[in-house]
Amino acid sequence: MRVAILTTDERESIPGCRDPQPHIGIAPTALLQGFDCLSGAEVHVVSCLKEPLPSVKTIAPNIFYHGVAVPRIGWLRTGYQGCIRGVRKKLREIQPDIVHGQGTERDCAIGAVFSGFPNVVTVHGNMKAIAEIYHARIGSYHWLAGRLESFTLRRAGGVLCNSAYTEQLVAQRTSRTWRVSNALRMDFFGPLPASRPAAVPALLNLGVFEPRKQQVELLAMAARLHARGCRFQLQFAGHLTKNDYGAAFERGLARAESAGYARYLGNLPPARLVATMDAAAALVHFPKEEAFGLVVAEALARNLKFFGSATGGMVDIAQGVDGAELIERQNFNALEDSIVRWLQTGAPRPQNAAAVMSGRYHPKVIAARHLEIYREVLGTKAF
Repeated sequence: MRVAILTTDERESIPGCRDPQPHIGIAPTALLQGFDCLSGAEVHVVSCLKEPLPSVKTIAPNIFYHGVAVPRIGWLRTGYQGCIRGVRKKLREIQPDIVHGQGTERDCAIGAVFSGFPNVVTVHGNMKAIAEIYHARIGSYHWLAGRLESFTLRRAGGVLCNSAYTEQLVAQRTSRTWRVSNALRMDFFGPLPASRPAAVPALLNLGVFEPRKQQVELLAMAARLHARGCRFQLQFAGHLTKNDYGAAFERGLARAESAGYARYLGNLPPARLVATMDAAAALVHFPKEEAFGLVVAEALARNLKFFGSATGGMVDIAQGVDGAELIERQNFNALEDSIVRWLQTGAPRPQNAAAVMSGRYHPKVIAARHLEIYREVLGTKAF
């Protein structure tokens, strides 16, 4: 089966980037690792770029890359018309059996829908829901993305939903849905470290800094835990945005670092992220809204204790998993009390969460499910 995957390449947003290796998102990268393990799939990755970039042609023996340069006028301000036309031209050369648009955040989903080929779309972030949470202004990015999402989903051949929450949000806007989780990258399935309790347990919070993820609020909770005499360090990692929210976090962090109960680790590459998880005791992830919660599955794959809000895809991930503790959304007092109880019992890590994550989210498992869905769309049992 010949599959075209439309996904973003972050090189186009990095000034002066000349790295020939595509910078593909975390979830699509993990899916490609799964396809690399399977026979019978020829995968073509297509990404729109704002300028031509030197690129590798082969990602793996059965996975090929195609960058499509699109003038700036062809992006969001014109409803991605330039991206749609550029992708259609490239796909006529590739002649895929099916086209898969990865995400409604930008051009990928709408490019798949107007590709001229059988198509499906994966929703990674629920743009309509996010626009509502942020009370997005008319004409803003989130306002436009939310409306383009609904326009696109109504025309898609089907939508792959990474959680029951996402499926609930899109079911009325598309003709067909499948529930299939995001895959985890292979990095998270390496040998597990020997369990060794730390003198000062480290709690991790991972992700882009934004109001929806509530890092500022978690810092305030950490201050209360410190005032209660708890011994711990809350470690943050991820892209620290240069805006009002990022500035508010940095002000709180300065006080926390001086007292020793919090630290910012920067934006970690995969190998260092895994090592940081293996040295920690727990993940604290408490967003207002979350489509899937990939970082939660990643942490559980390293046998970390998990504290999170009972929202979005995290409910699916935590179901039946040792060490996964969900707290009522926005109830920071309950979260604080749960962490205190855990610290008082010696901050234990779960022993079997990793095995459950491997069975559910290994790249090969998720890629095989994708092939089943493609065959269903095409009305055939095998290629």
